[in-house]
Amino acid sequence: MEKNTKAKRSTFAILFYLNTSKRRKDGTCPIVGRITVDANSVQFSTKINLSSPDWDAKKGRAKKERKELSGINRTLDRLEKQVKAHYSRIVETEGYVTAERVKNALNGVGEKASSLLQLFREHNTEFEKRVGVNRVYDTYYSYLLTYKHLSTFIRMKYNSEDVPLISLTHKFINDFDFYLRVEKRMQASTVLSRMILLKKIITRAINQGTLKRNPFMNYVAEQPLKKYRHLTEEEFQKLLTTPIANKRYYRTRDWFVFSSFTGLSYVDMCALSVENLTTEQDGSTWIKIPRQKTGTVCSIKLLSIPLMIIEKYKDERKTDKVFNMINLSCICTNLKEVARLCGIDRNLTYHMARHTYATQTCISQGVPIETLSKLMGHCSIQTTQLYAKITNQKVNEDMKKLFTKVNGKYQVLESDITSDIAHKKFSQWLKVKQIFPEKK
Repeated sequence: MEKNTKAKRSTFAILFYLNTSKRRKDGTCPIVGRITVDANSVQFSTKINLSSPDWDAKKGRAKKERKELSGINRTLDRLEKQVKAHYSRIVETEGYVTAERVKNALNGVGEKASSLLQLFREHNTEFEKRVGVNRVYDTYYSYLLTYKHLSTFIRMKYNSEDVPLISLTHKFINDFDFYLRVEKRMQASTVLSRMILLKKIITRAINQGTLKRNPFMNYVAEQPLKKYRHLTEEEFQKLLTTPIANKRYYRTRDWFVFSSFTGLSYVDMCALSVENLTTEQDGSTWIKIPRQKTGTVCSIKLLSIPLMIIEKYKDERKTDKVFNMINLSCICTNLKEVARLCGIDRNLTYHMARHTYATQTCISQGVPIETLSKLMGHCSIQTTQLYAKITNQKVNEDMKKLFTKVNGKYQVLESDITSDIAHKKFSQWLKVKQIFPEKK
C-alpha cells in the first residue's frame, strides 16, 4: 500500500486481479483494476481478458514466462501510472479525493479541468464550434493569442507546462500583466484586451467550482488613453468633399462613407446582398440584415448618399453581393492614404465609420439613443452608449431648443421674488449690525 505524503489522512492503493467469477466461453477471465482510497474501493475494467494459468495473483500481472504476455503487463503498468497521476493531481489541486473521483478521472467522466491552460483549451475548443453561429473568428483568434502568451509566460516564470487553478493568486495576475506590458512591449489597450479574456477563463473556473477565490479581485488594469473613435464634423466634411482620383482609394472611401450613413460593420458590408435591399410602398429603400456578430436584425432606411453609392457600383457586381469588398487589412492600408489625401491628421480604421454613424449621422441630428440602438442592431442600450458620443454642438442645439420651449411658459409672482430679495438684503444688514454695532 502506498501512502501519499501530501495528504495526511488519505491512504491510496491500486491493484489488478483476475475476476474468475465472470469466465468467458473461451475460458479467459477479465482483468479488473481496483482503486482504494481510505478503505473505500471501486473497480474499473482494463478491457483485457486472460486465462487463469497465465495470471500471477501475487504480483497482479501476467506471468513473464510467456513473451507474448509482455504487452498486457505494459498496458497494466500504463494504467497504474495514470491512476497514480490522477490521484496526485486531485490531492494537489483540490485537497479532497475519493476512489470514485479517481476512477472518473481515469475514464474522463465528469472531471472538470483543474489547471489553467487545460481549462483554456477546453474553452477554446467549445468556442471554435460556435464560430459562424453566434461568434466570430476574430474573437476566437484573440483567445488563441492570449493562450499562446499565457503558455509562454508560465514556462518562463514557473518552468512548467501548466499551473493548477487552485494556486492562482493576485500576484500571478499582476506578473502576467507585467510580462505583457514590459517583456512583450504591448500597448495598454492590448494588455487590457488580453487580461479581459483571461478574466473570462477565471470566471469560468469560479462558476464550475474549481476555484473558490477570484485572483482578479483588487486588480486594476492601466486604462489606455481615451480616444474619440468618430470623425468630427469637419473631418467628415473633408472626407465627403475631397476629390480622389485613384480608383482604389475612392472605392475604399465610398465604402467607408456608406457605413457612416448606415452603421454597417465590415463583416456586415461583406454579407450585404441584393436580397437585403427592400423597397417600401412610399418608395423608400431599406436595408434589412441580421448582424453577423449578434444575429439581431437591423432595419435601416437609406438616405440619398448611400443610395447613390449603391447605384455607382451596381454594374461592378460579380455575385449577389452589393459590393465587391476586399480584405480588411487592405482597406485599413487604403484608409491611411485616404486620410492623408483628405487632410485628416490621424489614422482611420473601418470601424470608425460605425462610430461616426452613431455620433454624427444620428445623435447629432437628434435621433434618440433608443432608436439608434435598434438601427445599430444592439442587444443592449448600454452598448449603444459606448458608440454614441454627445458633441458640444449637440448640447448647444439641445439647450437652444429647451430655451425656446421653456421661455415664457412658466411664471412666478413678482411680489414673491421682490419680497425674497428684500428679505436677503435685510438679513445681510442684520449680520453687519451684530458685528459692528456702532454702524448705523
